[in-house]
Amino acid sequence: MSKVWKYGDSVNTDMLFPGKYTYTCGTAEEILPHMLEDLDPDFAKGAKAGDIIFAGRNFGCGSSREQPTVGFKAIGIKAIVAEGYARIFYRAAINQGLVLIECPEAVQAYKEGAEVEMDIDAGEIIIDGQKFNFPLLPKEILAIRDAGGLLAYTRNKLG
Repeated sequence: MSKVWKYGDSVNTDMLFPGKYTYTCGTAEEILPHMLEDLDPDFAKGAKAGDIIFAGRNFGCGSSREQPTVGFKAIGIKAIVAEGYARIFYRAAINQGLVLIECPEAVQAYKEGAEVEMDIDAGEIIIDGQKFNFPLLPKEILAIRDAGGLLAYTRNKLG
């Protein structure tokens, strides 16, 4: 069963990965211990592959920085489900092959401890038996996810 981490509106990139580490942490291993350290000190220690993040509006706003998406991808976060995303974060997530889903109804319905199932390819989130549909992700985004990110996807395409 996936653990759900829930956060509010306008969680910015500095909350996701503190700016003071921007030039000293370059690898996923260096990034991971600092993920959400000022917002949720338990996240870096407790997040596991397959976990899901639920968030409010404007997730990932703030400065352009790759470390949050690199960190989420390295952990193995299954998806981030939010009411909305900042444009730059959205693009950085695609580059890493990180799945972002916009489904405000599911975010609002989720309560701590609820059982969550997700079928990304079918466009469904089920929370305590209640189904929420979201638009299917474009096949290109799914192909980038399946390849492990844009760089791997491009290498595969070029042969």
